[in-house]
Amino acid sequence: MQRMMTMSTREAVFPAHRHALYEKHGYSAAIRSGDLLFVSGQVGSRDDGSAEPDFAKQVQLAFDNLKAVLAAAGATYDDIIDVTTFHTDPENQFETIMAIKEKAFSEKPYPNWTAVGVNWLAGFDFEIKVIARVPHAA
Repeated sequence: MQRMMTMSTREAVFPAHRHALYEKHGYSAAIRSGDLLFVSGQVGSRDDGSAEPDFAKQVQLAFDNLKAVLAAAGATYDDIIDVTTFHTDPENQFETIMAIKEKAFSEKPYPNWTAVGVNWLAGFDFEIKVIARVPHAA
């Protein structure tokens, strides 16, 4: 787990194996503020930052990348409060996304979820961002 501390109350959180997009686009995987974790949009990127071409694998990889960021902060899917997902073709992608989402969020209460249709995700077709409460936050 890698963390970068600043003088403010924000703490940048990165998974152990950072993918190239964080450096290329200059953003943090997540910011922890108190007991809240604000996770940047996670996409189905491979280690080099390129998009996984198979849509179902891309969505699964986005969830895997999300899980790694949560773990770096000491959190899990169960700690997620709010989910926002972005889709380039919601009508045709929804069934695939729901099957993967239902594995990640298999027990009630489910986090709230907002799905947004977009026309561009920098070469990706799915993105997920969340807000989580970090257990035992200092």
